[in-house]
Amino acid sequence: MLDERKRRILQAIIDDYISTAEPVGSRTIARKYELGISPATIRNEMADLEILGYLEQPHTSAGRIPSAKGYRFYVDCLLSPPQISERDIAIIDNWYQTKVRRIEEVFQETAKILSRVTRNISLVLAPQISQCTFKYLQFLPLDERRSIVVIVTSNGLLENKIIEIPEGLSNDDLHVVASGINNRLGGLSLDRIKSSLLKEIQRDILADPGLFETALGLLIYALTAEKNEKIYLGGTTQVLNQPEFRDVDKVKDLLSMLEEEKLLCDILHTNESDGVIVTIGHENKFSGIHDCSVVQATYRVEGQIVGTVAVLGPTRMEYGKTMAVLEFMHKHLGEILSKYKLI
Repeated sequence: MLDERKRRILQAIIDDYISTAEPVGSRTIARKYELGISPATIRNEMADLEILGYLEQPHTSAGRIPSAKGYRFYVDCLLSPPQISERDIAIIDNWYQTKVRRIEEVFQETAKILSRVTRNISLVLAPQISQCTFKYLQFLPLDERRSIVVIVTSNGLLENKIIEIPEGLSNDDLHVVASGINNRLGGLSLDRIKSSLLKEIQRDILADPGLFETALGLLIYALTAEKNEKIYLGGTTQVLNQPEFRDVDKVKDLLSMLEEEKLLCDILHTNESDGVIVTIGHENKFSGIHDCSVVQATYRVEGQIVGTVAVLGPTRMEYGKTMAVLEFMHKHLGEILSKYKLI
């Protein structure tokens, strides 16, 4: 472990480098951070921190920059508990109030507001339908001969279709069919609903074959329509403003990676622990982001994982602010989904 003086110097160097993107020298630390020690002493401590692997010295500069090990120590040991600002809370609340009207918009707008507040790339993994549960099927009378059949899942996915009511069936009969399906399927995760179970239900409730086939077809569609996970991105052009990515080849590689939706899903599935998780540089398993850090939070509804929000940026990101925003979003997104009756 580092002694107190080395910790204070390391924190000052990282804070300054995050702010300026310029290698930090001992005179800068002595002048700006009032540590009560001379530039010569700071220079000696910086040399020790470099030997210990917490700092690096670019060959073109006399100053130092943090290493991945330095950033990791900074995140784990030096940062105060992250606190989101009242201003950022107001921006986020206002954004949802004015922008969100439908479930798709929740995730689209979450990606946008995350990138706006953190000034980095945001990634939002939309709910995984296979992990959601069947809530109910309902017939809504439209007129004497037509009804709307509606299927709702626990994450707010809603499928509906207008159907012709079979000859000789009343609304009460439709209610019996819906009740039979709901009693058998209610609360089951969607990946447990198999065709054999659906056939058992049809046999037990003796429903009109045509009507049941229509309801069955819609249910199967609901189970498969959104099976693939969906990634929403925000602020992809933000990377162009970062000095770390002035190298055209680096930018091309990163932007190419952001087009690979399956790869992005894999990145976000790497860490699904509770709370905010930070992976720095080569801690990321994917070579395309070895110059980046990922801060992410997996969110749950009633204990089930239903998605992930993340921020991707250079290792020189504002970790404290980003972690505070992710912690807030981690808690706030569930409230948003509940508010709009999406879960």
